[in-house]
Amino acid sequence: MFMLRWRWFEFRMLSFKAGRSVLAAGLLALVLCGCAGRAAREAKFSQPFAFGEDSFSYRNDLVWVYYRDPETGEFRHKNREPKPDYTHHCFPVARSARQFFQHAKFDPMLPAADEATYRKLIRRVVKTSPRRLLKDEERIVIPGYTNLFEFSRAQGSLLKDECGGAWQSYFQRGHWRMIFPFSTQHQEKMVEQLRESLRQNRPPVVHAVRFPALTINHALVIIDAKETPDGAEFAVYDPYEPGQPATLTFNRNERQFYLPGNDYFVGGKVDIYEIYHSWNY
Repeated sequence: MFMLRWRWFEFRMLSFKAGRSVLAAGLLALVLCGCAGRAAREAKFSQPFAFGEDSFSYRNDLVWVYYRDPETGEFRHKNREPKPDYTHHCFPVARSARQFFQHAKFDPMLPAADEATYRKLIRRVVKTSPRRLLKDEERIVIPGYTNLFEFSRAQGSLLKDECGGAWQSYFQRGHWRMIFPFSTQHQEKMVEQLRESLRQNRPPVVHAVRFPALTINHALVIIDAKETPDGAEFAVYDPYEPGQPATLTFNRNERQFYLPGNDYFVGGKVDIYEIYHSWNY
C-alpha cells in the first residue's frame, strides 16, 4: 500500500513538473514572440518604402465592380467582366510587400535564376515573419532584378502563386481586434504610432474596417505622412491600385480616419489599426 501511494505521489509530481514545463515553454514562446515583434518595431531602415519600386506591379482585383446608382444614390455592385483571375488577396499582397522590403535584397548585377530558384526564394521571404528583423547579411538575395516592382512584372505568376492565398485575407492573426470598439483616443494614438514607424522607415501595414458593418475589410501599406490644417494625410500603397498611391486622412477634431470613395468603398469613416506590429496582431 505504501509503495502504491508513493508511486501515485511520484506520478502527481511528474505531472505537475510536466505541466509547469509546458506553461514555462508557452510563456517563453510569448516572450520570444514579443521580443521579435519589438525588434522589428525598433528597427530603422536606411531608406523609406518607395512606391513603384517596393510595391507590386500587379493589382489585387475585385470580383465585383461597385458603383453608385445615379437614380437612388445607393452603392451597388455587378460582376466584373472579364472575370479577374487574382482577387481578394489584399492582405497577402500588403504583407508580402512589407516582407520583401524588410527581408529581401535585390541584386541586378547577379545573373537571373531559373523558375525553381525564384520560387524557393519567394517562399523564404514570405515564410519569414514580418514581425522579425534580419541582419543585413541574413537578408534573402533576389538575383537579376533591381526591385520588387521590376521583379513582379517579370515573375508575377510565381509571386501570385507563392505569396499566399485569398483565405489569408479572412484569417489573419490580428482580425480578433476588429470586433472590439475603436475609441477616438485609440485612433488618435494610432496616428502617432504610424508616424513613428514612418520616421524609422518602417512601412506599417494597417487593417481598415467598419465592423460590425461589412462595408470594408481591407489591408493598406502606409508609406508617407504629412501634416494638414485639419490633422494628417497619409499616402498609402493600396493593393487594389498599383499605379498611384491612395490617400488616408485623419481629422484632428473628430479624431477619426477617413478613406475616400473608390471602386470597393463608398467612402467615409474607417477604423484603422496596425497589424504585423506585435505577436498578437
